[in-house]
Amino acid sequence: MTLISRGARGSGPQPADTKTSEQRRERPLRPKRRDNVTAYVMLAPVVILLGIFVIWPLLYSMFVSLYDWSFYQESVFVGFRNFRVVLTDPQFVESVLRGLRFALIVVPSVMVIAFLFASLVKHMGKRAATLLKVSVYIPTVISGVITSLIFVLIYQYSGGIANWLVGFFGIEAQAWIGDVKLALPAIAVPAIWLGLGITSLIMLAGLLDIPESYYEAARLEGANWGKQTIYITIPLMKNIFLYLLITGFVGAVQQFELPLIMTNGGPLDSTLLPNLYIFNHFRYDIYVGYSIAAALLLFVVLGSISAGIFKTLNSEKAVDG
Repeated sequence: MTLISRGARGSGPQPADTKTSEQRRERPLRPKRRDNVTAYVMLAPVVILLGIFVIWPLLYSMFVSLYDWSFYQESVFVGFRNFRVVLTDPQFVESVLRGLRFALIVVPSVMVIAFLFASLVKHMGKRAATLLKVSVYIPTVISGVITSLIFVLIYQYSGGIANWLVGFFGIEAQAWIGDVKLALPAIAVPAIWLGLGITSLIMLAGLLDIPESYYEAARLEGANWGKQTIYITIPLMKNIFLYLLITGFVGAVQQFELPLIMTNGGPLDSTLLPNLYIFNHFRYDIYVGYSIAAALLLFVVLGSISAGIFKTLNSEKAVDG
């Protein structure tokens, strides 16, 4: 009897302990499951919109690129022939290379000017800084069409402001958008002007996010503005530089309005950028498959370049102030 009672005593609390341990294991899981459900519900609208407006059009464009697809005739399956034709078209390859040259003119210029402007605004008084921020942001709200028309007037051979200005330095009047060598840099100037506003404000936000104590410590060590910029500002703004470099590069290569309105790709295709090249084929060719294939190849080129930039300039976690 004693042994049985001891066994009963020893085994009596065990079911209760087992239940308690199971409850302890289950309790942390319930909030986590609720958090996952909440996250899925919040992500669902974005995923749906992404599927409707990005993933489905991309998949359908891949499907169309495999056909001699037309609005007026029955489509014919041709496989990867459109891609082969585009890749062997020297005009398409030249337009992509021209777009890369255009981006190499625009993006570094915008970033350097915006960085210097943001550094200037940071050290100015509140009223002057507000005035400069508003002034530099004005081009951002002006459409590319209006900007193109304005700069066409500026570049006029006779009566244009550009030739009037260079005349002060004894330089002869230039056909800015009529010269094969000058046309691409000429349309790069309004592109720089359009991108300067938003880039400057993003740069300024990054500069203001850097703790001032870092600069104070550097000044105590005798570091001048150049050393502070190299060893403090640039490393801490690496993520911002990466973002602006990627978005600026992709946007510059895909520039469409400026070459279309200012030069229509001329003279002698010297400003025929990839999007304008694809648009011309879409406008004059009854078969859409070629244009879709060219657009997809441009997508691959831009994606590869973006991936290369990401790999070269690795982003870093934010530094707490």
